[in-house]
Amino acid sequence: MTEKFEFIDAEYAAYQESDDEYVPSLVKMCIWMEVSRSGFYEWRNAPESATAKRRGILALYVRKSFEDSEDTYGYRRVHADLAAWGVPTGPELVRSLMRELGLEPCQPRPWRVSLTEGDGQAHDIPDLVARDFTADAPGQKMVGDITYSAQLPVMCSCAGGARSPG
Repeated sequence: MTEKFEFIDAEYAAYQESDDEYVPSLVKMCIWMEVSRSGFYEWRNAPESATAKRRGILALYVRKSFEDSEDTYGYRRVHADLAAWGVPTGPELVRSLMRELGLEPCQPRPWRVSLTEGDGQAHDIPDLVARDFTADAPGQKMVGDITYSAQLPVMCSCAGGARSPG
């Protein structure tokens, strides 16, 4: 029922802010949603529940922990932060609050060495084959590649070559 009441309340507020000529009354909206007017007004005038108050306070703690981590902590680490701060809560509640608040952690990728990026300096490496890799007979042009293959140690051990440590 609460979802219907929330929908009616949100739609009525949106109609009030719009420039529409026809704004349906709350009575009509309650009839359309098949809820009682008295139930809607009772819901709207009811004080905030203790659970809602607690979730509101916890949401502040969750947002603080998440922003302190530069948006990288997931619900487990945020829960650990809250536990360290002495805030009693469970991990599933933290997870639910993070979803409601739209907090999605972004894990930065680790830095890796790139062999393809230049260092900004011009290097004079001669092109001895002038980018022509065709040869008239075997053994005339010898070219190679330094690309590393993770399968190289496996292929060497299978071929009877030296075994790599590990």
